[in-house]
Parts: sequence; structure tokens; C-alpha cells
Amino acid sequence: MSSYSWIGILLLGLALLRSCSSAEVTYDSNALIINGQRRIIFSSAVHYPRSTVEMWPDIIQKAKDGGLDAIETYIFWDRHEPVRRAYDFSGNLDFIKFLKLIQDAGLFVILRIGPYVCAEWNYGGFPLWLHNIPGIVLRTDNPIYKNEMQVITTKIVNMAKEAKLFASQGGPIILAQIENEYGNVMGDFKDPVKTSAYIKWCAQMAVAQNIGVPWIMCQQSDAPQPMINTCNGHYCDQFKPNNPKSPKMFTENWIGRFQKWGEKAPHRTPEDSAFSVARFFQTGGILNNYYMYHGGTNFGRTSGGPYITTSYDYDAPLDEYGNLNQPKWGHLKQLHAAIKLGEKILTNETRIDKDFGNGVWSKTYTNNATGERFCFLSNSDANKDANVELMQDGKYFVPAWSVTILDGCNKEVFNTAKVNTQTSILVKKSDDGTTNLNWSWKPEPIKDTLKGEGKFKAPRLLEQKDLTLDASDYLWYMTTVAINDTTIWNNATLRVGTMGHTLHGYNGTNVITLLSATVGLANYGYGFDMKKTGIAGGPVQLVGKNNETIDLSNNLWSYKVGLNGEKKRLYDLQPRIGVSWVNGASKTYPVERPMTWYKADFNSPFGTNPVVVDMQGMGKGHAWVNGHSIGRYWPSFISSADGCSDTCDYRGDYKPEKKCSTNCGETSQRWYHVPRSYLNNEKNTLILFEEIGGNPTNVSFQTITTGTV
Repeated sequence: MSSYSWIGILLLGLALLRSCSSAEVTYDSNALIINGQRRIIFSSAVHYPRSTVEMWPDIIQKAKDGGLDAIETYIFWDRHEPVRRAYDFSGNLDFIKFLKLIQDAGLFVILRIGPYVCAEWNYGGFPLWLHNIPGIVLRTDNPIYKNEMQVITTKIVNMAKEAKLFASQGGPIILAQIENEYGNVMGDFKDPVKTSAYIKWCAQMAVAQNIGVPWIMCQQSDAPQPMINTCNGHYCDQFKPNNPKSPKMFTENWIGRFQKWGEKAPHRTPEDSAFSVARFFQTGGILNNYYMYHGGTNFGRTSGGPYITTSYDYDAPLDEYGNLNQPKWGHLKQLHAAIKLGEKILTNETRIDKDFGNGVWSKTYTNNATGERFCFLSNSDANKDANVELMQDGKYFVPAWSVTILDGCNKEVFNTAKVNTQTSILVKKSDDGTTNLNWSWKPEPIKDTLKGEGKFKAPRLLEQKDLTLDASDYLWYMTTVAINDTTIWNNATLRVGTMGHTLHGYNGTNVITLLSATVGLANYGYGFDMKKTGIAGGPVQLVGKNNETIDLSNNLWSYKVGLNGEKKRLYDLQPRIGVSWVNGASKTYPVERPMTWYKADFNSPFGTNPVVVDMQGMGKGHAWVNGHSIGRYWPSFISSADGCSDTCDYRGDYKPEKKCSTNCGETSQRWYHVPRSYLNNEKNTLILFEEIGGNPTNVSFQTITTGTV
């Protein structure tokens, strides 16, 4: 063997030794200290279930290219334990693989175990079986809930330990989070003794996991030691940790906003985003995590809310498909590089503030050992620009609502309001092979429910999620009514008190059939888990001539969970016994017909660019490609026509509902992401369930390319 081979083996061995060596993660008020190095951290929220395994490496690399040090993710309990003590960590639920890819890219990980996540995710990430455990009260000092929380937390921690993923084992995880934004709702429990006991228990349970890295609690001003309390919001420059020895961390910098059906598209400018980050570091921050850096897609029925769209683009630096959202991505990359110039000074410093008045002030950081300086000069006035004289360090023009970063305190290296990155736009290109699709169709079988034939009965109106356990969006309510005088009840009105989210009514001969549909379960707020859905309690009333009323609420009601098409798995490509589709080539397919299944084959669009399906003309329903759910669709839900303008003033506090919105008077979401990994090389199949009636004539597949303006 040559000497070069021996050298190669030696170098490989040293590299493996380094990769397996443990790292000590500590902190003080000025830095996160990793293996003795004093660090400031830029982090990016990327949720593994909102993209595909095949997308992960590219997203991770683009985060690294954007100047980030870490990737943060929640753990999604409902996806991993859909049935109590039956776990799923396959496919894009393989969070261990996701974290290893992050490590391979040379980035750190912030693991937010929760296990409550909010995240605009269905039921806040809680599995629905929790809801039906007798005596359970979620997120308080309840022994039944605490036991379940400890079981899943320990499960996740042990999996990470087995994979040696904590920094103390040589892995990438430098911080872990327990609970999530509990401080925002704990006062509503109106039992400070129990909430305080719960948060102390959370801290003790987390510390007992012995992971070897610090734990954090966001939005928790009373977080007990050694928990580090952190801040979430659009701006966290005024936040102060509850312990003077704790570092100042911004765990959710809301870089944009999620969107609901019927809402306009939100937009947060790169100028304001950068202003928020620069101000945070000007005031002593040491960690900024973008929520979201890549939002992705709410595949399946994972979106919460209710009424949150399938797209979770979030106006993030990486868009729903993983493309660079310019100029935001590039502007923030330049900001990261500018602040990193002062990392050693910012984490080893004395600080001097100077107030110039009218919202203009500077902060000078000086390295105690070397005398090197690094300065921030900010103008928080939302209208007036400023000219600032820094004596021997020069004169500077600071636009309104901006921060200037000065290397050496005498050289401007960045200003948050000065964007020099090219703006990108998404260009959708139709593919000739996916237009004029040949549709087959099949009506949803509902004869049984129109006859009032359910699976079980009760003499009252029951709550929807109690019965469905969220196995389906749909629950049928059926009852019979005896009429003794048709002159009174001819052309009667049915009055239904429903807690939604949508409702369909049918009547047969003395049979009333109601179909209640949910559009994502509540995910946030005090008692969100107890918010009722469906026609719980009603009332359901039949109103006849002269307002004569029959209250049917306490009738004997028959119930059925889900659709017959769901039970038969019409969305699955495997042939089903007794299932036949009407071929549209020989018989014109119906349009604007509720409760209809549609099927069409198509060829994969050429190339590697992201693929979307344009749902123009459809109403509301659910879509699958090759058996993979690409989520709910609702293109018929149009946003309000007012509130948008051709210009967007980045200056002043960002309020998503009040400034910089786009897409007024348009469908909330017209295009739906079809990951390339869902597609076959040749024939593919699109299946739609249309709930309220639509026309698939204009449905087509398109590819996304990035252009510039």
C-alpha cells in the first residue's frame, strides 16, 4: 500500500473522530457558546412533513447558502402516533433522516419537541385520540395528560439519542424546546396554581431527559431555571429574558404569514424583515430563527385553523416549492454576512448607546480584549429619514424605518432599507400533455344516507370530532320526522345551528339528512381542543307555515362517519371490486354537480421544475395524484376585492391584515403543489373529490420557473 493511501486512511479516521466527538453547548447573556466558541446563530424553520424526502437536501443547502447556521423544526406528534402506542416514522415523517441530512450539510439543529406545536397544523399537532381519554385536560397539571406528554417526549429524545444527534453526543442538536407559547394562554386557565405547577413539571421532566444541551421555552416569562425563555413575534428587540444570565433569543421571527381560505395573500417586505432582525441584534440578541424559512405544503388533511389553505408558503425566503423568493432570500443573506462580520465583537463586548432623538440611536459594541468596534445605527421613525453625524466616524444617511450596520463603526456594510437583490417572479408554464384532460367520473354513493341508514344512533346531536376522531372531514346526521298536516309543512324551512365548517342538507320522504364537513381543526388558543365542530347540540328545527316549529334536536339521530368513496378508497390506484367509472370519452361528464369523483390520466411534465395543478373552475374538495394526497382545494372561495394596492410601504409596524396584501378579488389558492417524487415517468392519475360542484374542463398541470423583474 502506498504512503498516500495510508495518509488518506489517517485523514478519514481523523474526520470520523471529529464527526463523533461531543460538543459542549453553554451560554451566557452575550453568546451561545459551542465548544468554547462564542456564537450568534441564524436559524431557519423548516418542517419535515411539509415537504418531501427528495426535497430536503436542496432546501437544507439553500438555507446554508443563505448564510444560516441552523435549521429548526417541530416534532409532529399526531403524525408520529396516529393510534395510541402505534408509531410512524416512515417517508417524510423520518425526522431522524432529516436531522442527519442537516448535520451532513454542516448545520446545527434546534429541536422543538413541544409536543404541542400550534403551527397552523391540525389540532395543534395533538393526536385526536387524546381528546377521548376520560378525565384528560390538555396542557395543564393533569396527570393523564402529563403521562402522555412524557411518553412521547421520552420516545423522541431516546430516538435522537440512539442516533447520537445531540451535540453532547457529537450530533447537530444544540437546543431543544419543551411546551410552546404556553404563556400566551395560561392566564385563561384561571388557575395559576395548576398552570404554574404544570410549567415547573415541564421543565423538570425535560431536564430529567439528560440530553446535554440547553432547553428553551418560548413566550414563557415565568420559565423556571434552567429553561431559557425566548420571544416570538414580528419584532423582539424590546424583549428581555427573565434571567440576566440568559441569552436573548428570537425563536419565531414571523417572516410572513399563513393564509386562510377567503383571505388575501399576505406579504412582509424584505426591508421590514431585515429591520426586525438588525434591531434585535442591535439590542443584544444572539439567536434569530425565521418562521418560516421554507413553509411548504399542508399535504393531506394536516392544515388547521380552521380554514387554513393547503399552501403554507408563508411568504418565506424559500417558497412553497423550494425556489428562492427574491429579493427576500438575497437581502437577508447579505444581512447575515454583515452581522457575522461583528460576531466576535458582539459576543465579547461592552455596549454604549447614544440617542440622537426622533427615533434615531446608535449602539457601539467594543471588544474588551482588542478594542475593535462594531456599530448599529437605527432610525425607527416610520416617516422621516435622518442624516447622522458620528464625528470622526463620518456622516451617514439612515432612511426611515431602517438600520445601518457599520463595520469598525466607520464603514457602512449594510442598510436594511437598501435592497440590491433582483426581484424574482414565478412563471407558470402549461404542458401540452396535461391540457384537455380526458375525465372519467363517478357519483359519490349516498343512497344509504338519504334513506337515513347510518352505523349507530343517539337521541341527541353529537359533536363531530368525538365521532370521527378526524379520520374524515365528513359526518352524516340523519333523522326521520312525522308530519301530520301537510298544509302547514309544505315548503317548510330547515333551520340548523352548526359549528361548521360547511354543511349540506338533503331531504327525502320524512327523512332529513345533513352532511357536516370540517376544514381543519382549531390549533391555537385556550381550550382550542374543546372547540366543538359539526351540529353539536344544534338546534335543528323545522319551521312551517305561520312560524310553527318542530325542534328535532332530541330526535333519534343516525350517524355515519366519512364518505362511501373514502371507504372504497377511490383515490387509490389499485382496482376495487365493484367500483366502475363512467368514461367521459363515451359520455359527457357532469359539471357543477356536488358529491362527484373525477379521474384523469396525464403524462409527467417535462423537466425538473416544480409541478402544480391548476384547479381553476373547481369548487371545494380533495385531490390525489397517484394515490398521494396533495391536500384540500377550494378555488371557489374568493378573497375580498379591497385592501390591496400597487405599492407597499415597508415603513412602520407590520400588520398582516392591514398592509402589503395582494391577490384581492381572486381565489385564495388556485395552484396546488405536486411534488416530482409523486410522479411516474409515464402515466399518472389525478383523482378529485368535488364536494360542492365544479367544472374540471380547465384543470391542467403546469411547471414553475423563476423569472425576474
